[in-house]
Amino acid sequence: MQTYMKRSASGDFRWTLAMFPTEAQAQDADMSLSEYEDFVYGACFADKADPVAEWRKISATQQRLVDWLVGKEKVVVKGPHIDMNLSIAGRTFINSDGTHNMPSGEIFTGPVEESVNGWVNFTYPAIVSGREVDGVKLRFEDGKIVDAQASKNEEFLITTLDTDAGARYLGEFAVGTNMGIQQFTKSILFDEKIGGTIHMAMGNGYPETGSKNKSAIHWDMICDMRDGGKIWVDDELFYDSGKFVI
Repeated sequence: MQTYMKRSASGDFRWTLAMFPTEAQAQDADMSLSEYEDFVYGACFADKADPVAEWRKISATQQRLVDWLVGKEKVVVKGPHIDMNLSIAGRTFINSDGTHNMPSGEIFTGPVEESVNGWVNFTYPAIVSGREVDGVKLRFEDGKIVDAQASKNEEFLITTLDTDAGARYLGEFAVGTNMGIQQFTKSILFDEKIGGTIHMAMGNGYPETGSKNKSAIHWDMICDMRDGGKIWVDDELFYDSGKFVI
Protein backbone atom coordinates (compact mmCIF):
# COMPACT_ATOMS: atom_id res chain seq x y z
CA MET A 1 0.00 0.00 0.00
CA GLN A 2 2.78 2.45 0.86
CA THR A 3 4.50 1.84 -2.49
CA TYR A 4 1.20 2.40 -4.31
CA MET A 5 0.52 5.67 -2.47
CA LYS A 6 4.10 6.91 -2.89
CA ARG A 7 4.08 6.30 -6.65
CA SER A 8 0.63 7.86 -6.98
CA ALA A 9 1.71 10.95 -5.04
CA SER A 10 4.82 11.42 -7.19
CA GLY A 11 2.87 11.00 -10.44
CA ASP A 12 4.85 7.93 -11.49
CA PHE A 13 1.71 5.83 -11.23
CA ARG A 14 -1.21 7.21 -13.24
CA TRP A 15 -4.63 5.77 -12.52
CA THR A 16 -8.35 6.37 -12.52
CA LEU A 17 -11.21 4.47 -10.90
CA ALA A 18 -14.87 4.35 -11.88
CA MET A 19 -17.88 2.14 -11.20
CA PHE A 20 -19.99 0.18 -13.68
CA PRO A 21 -23.47 -0.40 -12.20
CA THR A 22 -24.25 -4.06 -11.49
CA GLU A 23 -27.12 -5.98 -9.93
CA ALA A 24 -25.00 -6.82 -6.86
CA GLN A 25 -24.11 -3.18 -6.21
CA ALA A 26 -27.73 -2.15 -6.71
CA GLN A 27 -28.80 -4.76 -4.18
CA ASP A 28 -26.25 -3.48 -1.64
CA ALA A 29 -27.61 0.04 -2.17
CA ASP A 30 -31.21 -1.20 -1.75
CA MET A 31 -32.13 -0.06 -5.26
CA SER A 32 -33.28 -1.62 -8.48
CA LEU A 33 -30.64 -1.78 -11.20
CA SER A 34 -32.28 1.07 -13.13
CA GLU A 35 -32.46 3.19 -9.97
CA TYR A 36 -28.82 2.46 -9.24
CA GLU A 37 -27.81 3.35 -12.80
CA ASP A 38 -29.50 6.73 -12.41
CA PHE A 39 -27.78 7.19 -9.06
CA VAL A 40 -24.32 6.42 -10.50
CA TYR A 41 -24.78 8.69 -13.50
CA GLY A 42 -26.09 11.47 -11.26
CA ALA A 43 -23.15 11.10 -8.86
CA CYS A 44 -20.79 11.49 -11.82
CA PHE A 45 -22.87 14.36 -13.29
CA ALA A 46 -23.11 12.31 -16.47
CA ASP A 47 -26.80 13.24 -16.55
CA LYS A 48 -25.94 16.91 -17.08
CA ALA A 49 -25.81 18.58 -20.49
CA ASP A 50 -22.09 19.27 -20.01
CA PRO A 51 -20.58 16.96 -17.36
CA VAL A 52 -17.05 18.29 -17.94
CA ALA A 53 -18.22 21.83 -17.21
CA GLU A 54 -19.84 20.61 -13.98
CA TRP A 55 -16.60 19.03 -12.80
CA ARG A 56 -14.66 22.15 -13.68
CA LYS A 57 -17.03 24.19 -11.51
CA ILE A 58 -16.58 21.74 -8.65
CA SER A 59 -12.81 21.87 -9.11
CA ALA A 60 -12.80 25.67 -8.91
CA THR A 61 -15.04 25.72 -5.83
CA GLN A 62 -12.91 23.17 -4.02
CA GLN A 63 -9.68 24.87 -5.02
CA ARG A 64 -10.89 28.06 -3.33
CA LEU A 65 -11.40 26.06 -0.12
CA VAL A 66 -8.02 24.35 -0.42
CA ASP A 67 -6.31 27.69 -1.03
CA TRP A 68 -8.02 29.19 2.05
CA LEU A 69 -6.73 26.31 4.19
CA VAL A 70 -3.08 26.89 3.26
CA GLY A 71 -1.10 27.79 6.37
CA LYS A 72 -3.93 27.00 8.79
CA GLU A 73 -3.15 24.93 11.88
CA LYS A 74 -6.00 24.09 14.26
CA VAL A 75 -9.22 22.22 13.41
CA VAL A 76 -12.11 21.76 15.83
CA VAL A 77 -15.06 19.57 14.86
CA LYS A 78 -18.24 19.48 16.97
CA GLY A 79 -21.72 18.14 16.45
CA PRO A 80 -24.23 15.53 17.60
CA HIS A 81 -21.85 12.73 16.57
CA ILE A 82 -18.42 14.23 17.17
CA ASP A 83 -16.26 16.36 19.49
CA MET A 84 -12.71 16.39 18.18
CA ASN A 85 -9.71 18.63 17.64
CA LEU A 86 -6.64 18.08 15.50
CA SER A 87 -3.73 19.89 13.88
CA ILE A 88 -3.14 20.41 10.16
CA ALA A 89 0.01 22.48 10.68
CA GLY A 90 2.38 21.91 7.77
CA ARG A 91 -0.11 19.63 6.03
CA THR A 92 -1.67 20.02 2.58
CA PHE A 93 -5.32 19.68 1.56
CA ILE A 94 -5.88 17.94 -1.77
CA ASN A 95 -8.60 18.93 -4.22
CA SER A 96 -10.20 15.66 -5.33
CA ASP A 97 -12.07 16.87 -8.39
CA GLY A 98 -12.64 13.95 -10.75
CA THR A 99 -9.15 13.43 -12.19
CA HIS A 100 -8.69 10.09 -10.40
CA ASN A 101 -11.79 8.75 -8.67
CA MET A 102 -15.06 9.02 -10.57
CA PRO A 103 -17.23 10.09 -8.95
CA SER A 104 -15.15 12.43 -6.87
CA GLY A 105 -15.96 15.40 -4.69
CA GLU A 106 -13.92 15.84 -1.52
CA ILE A 107 -11.05 17.75 0.00
CA PHE A 108 -8.68 15.77 2.21
CA THR A 109 -5.49 15.95 4.21
CA GLY A 110 -3.44 13.93 6.67
CA PRO A 111 -3.68 15.38 10.19
CA VAL A 112 -0.60 15.69 12.38
CA GLU A 113 -0.38 12.17 13.72
CA GLU A 114 -0.24 12.79 17.47
CA SER A 115 -2.58 15.82 17.48
CA VAL A 116 -6.00 14.16 17.40
CA ASN A 117 -8.03 14.28 20.61
CA GLY A 118 -11.71 13.64 21.26
CA TRP A 119 -14.39 11.24 20.14
CA VAL A 120 -16.51 10.38 17.12
CA ASN A 121 -19.56 8.16 16.61
CA PHE A 122 -19.64 7.22 12.94
CA THR A 123 -23.16 7.42 11.56
CA TYR A 124 -22.86 4.84 8.78
CA PRO A 125 -21.56 1.27 8.82
CA ALA A 126 -17.82 0.93 8.20
CA ILE A 127 -17.29 -1.73 5.55
CA VAL A 128 -13.98 -3.36 4.62
CA SER A 129 -13.07 -6.72 3.08
CA GLY A 130 -16.73 -7.65 2.91
CA ARG A 131 -17.25 -7.12 6.64
CA GLU A 132 -19.75 -4.58 7.95
CA VAL A 133 -19.09 -2.92 11.29
CA ASP A 134 -22.02 -0.92 12.69
CA GLY A 135 -22.15 1.72 15.39
CA VAL A 136 -18.43 2.46 15.47
CA LYS A 137 -17.40 4.72 18.34
CA LEU A 138 -13.78 5.82 18.68
CA ARG A 139 -11.97 7.91 21.28
CA PHE A 140 -8.57 9.48 20.60
CA GLU A 141 -5.84 10.64 22.95
CA ASP A 142 -2.73 12.31 21.53
CA GLY A 143 -3.53 10.87 18.12
CA LYS A 144 -4.08 7.26 19.14
CA ILE A 145 -7.38 5.40 19.33
CA VAL A 146 -7.55 4.41 22.99
CA ASP A 147 -11.11 3.12 22.99
CA ALA A 148 -13.02 1.43 20.14
CA GLN A 149 -16.57 0.12 20.29
CA ALA A 150 -19.14 -1.17 17.80
CA SER A 151 -22.67 -2.51 17.99
CA LYS A 152 -21.88 -5.14 15.34
CA ASN A 153 -18.57 -6.92 14.64
CA GLU A 154 -16.71 -5.13 17.44
CA GLU A 155 -14.12 -7.91 17.65
CA PHE A 156 -13.30 -7.47 13.95
CA LEU A 157 -12.99 -3.69 14.46
CA ILE A 158 -10.52 -4.08 17.31
CA THR A 159 -8.54 -6.80 15.54
CA THR A 160 -8.18 -4.60 12.45
CA LEU A 161 -7.12 -1.60 14.54
CA ASP A 162 -4.42 -3.83 16.07
CA THR A 163 -2.99 -4.71 12.63
CA ASP A 164 0.11 -2.61 13.28
CA ALA A 165 1.30 0.47 15.17
CA GLY A 166 -0.09 2.92 12.61
CA ALA A 167 -3.58 1.43 12.39
CA ARG A 168 -4.80 3.31 15.47
CA TYR A 169 -3.79 6.72 14.07
CA LEU A 170 -5.53 8.85 11.45
CA GLY A 171 -4.05 8.86 7.97
CA GLU A 172 -6.79 11.04 6.48
CA PHE A 173 -9.31 13.70 7.44
CA ALA A 174 -11.70 14.73 4.66
CA VAL A 175 -14.90 16.58 3.82
CA GLY A 176 -17.29 15.09 1.25
CA THR A 177 -18.62 17.67 -1.21
CA ASN A 178 -20.60 15.79 -3.87
CA MET A 179 -24.19 17.00 -3.58
CA GLY A 180 -25.15 14.48 -6.24
CA ILE A 181 -24.64 11.81 -3.57
CA GLN A 182 -27.08 12.05 -0.67
CA GLN A 183 -27.59 8.42 0.34
CA PHE A 184 -25.51 5.58 1.75
CA THR A 185 -24.91 2.74 -0.72
CA LYS A 186 -22.30 0.52 1.00
CA SER A 187 -19.72 1.49 -1.64
CA ILE A 188 -16.96 3.69 -0.22
CA LEU A 189 -16.20 5.12 -3.68
CA PHE A 190 -19.55 6.91 -3.41
CA ASP A 191 -20.25 7.07 0.30
CA GLU A 192 -17.14 8.98 1.35
CA LYS A 193 -18.14 11.73 -1.11
CA ILE A 194 -21.65 12.26 0.32
CA GLY A 195 -22.20 16.01 0.39
CA GLY A 196 -22.62 17.08 4.00
CA THR A 197 -20.39 14.44 5.59
CA ILE A 198 -16.83 14.09 6.78
CA HIS A 199 -14.75 10.95 6.77
CA MET A 200 -11.58 9.78 8.41
CA ALA A 201 -9.29 6.91 7.51
CA MET A 202 -7.57 4.86 10.14
CA GLY A 203 -4.10 3.83 9.05
CA ASN A 204 -1.89 4.74 6.13
CA GLY A 205 -1.85 8.37 5.02
CA TYR A 206 -1.37 9.93 1.59
CA PRO A 207 2.20 11.24 1.15
CA GLU A 208 1.04 14.21 -0.93
CA THR A 209 -0.79 15.57 2.13
CA GLY A 210 2.34 15.44 4.26
CA SER A 211 1.04 12.50 6.29
CA LYS A 212 3.74 10.44 7.93
CA ASN A 213 1.48 7.66 9.18
CA LYS A 214 2.33 4.17 7.94
CA SER A 215 0.09 1.15 8.14
CA ALA A 216 -1.08 -1.88 6.17
CA ILE A 217 -4.67 -0.58 6.42
CA HIS A 218 -6.52 2.49 5.17
CA TRP A 219 -10.07 2.24 6.50
CA ASP A 220 -12.50 5.08 5.75
CA MET A 221 -15.36 5.79 8.16
CA ILE A 222 -18.09 8.38 7.61
CA CYS A 223 -19.78 10.87 9.94
CA ASP A 224 -22.87 12.87 8.93
CA MET A 225 -22.61 16.61 9.64
CA ARG A 226 -25.91 17.76 8.14
CA ASP A 227 -27.71 17.83 11.49
CA GLY A 228 -25.73 20.60 13.19
CA GLY A 229 -22.11 19.55 12.78
CA LYS A 230 -19.60 22.40 12.65
CA ILE A 231 -15.91 22.77 11.78
CA TRP A 232 -13.77 25.67 13.00
CA VAL A 233 -10.33 26.31 11.50
CA ASP A 234 -8.02 28.56 13.53
CA ASP A 235 -11.10 29.68 15.49
CA GLU A 236 -13.01 30.74 12.36
CA LEU A 237 -16.22 28.91 11.41
CA PHE A 238 -15.45 27.01 8.22
CA TYR A 239 -18.37 24.61 7.86
CA ASP A 240 -21.87 24.43 9.32
CA SER A 241 -24.47 21.66 8.96
CA GLY A 242 -23.06 20.29 5.72
CA LYS A 243 -22.15 23.58 4.05
CA PHE A 244 -18.98 25.67 3.78
CA VAL A 245 -19.44 29.17 5.16
CA ILE A 246 -16.17 30.90 4.26
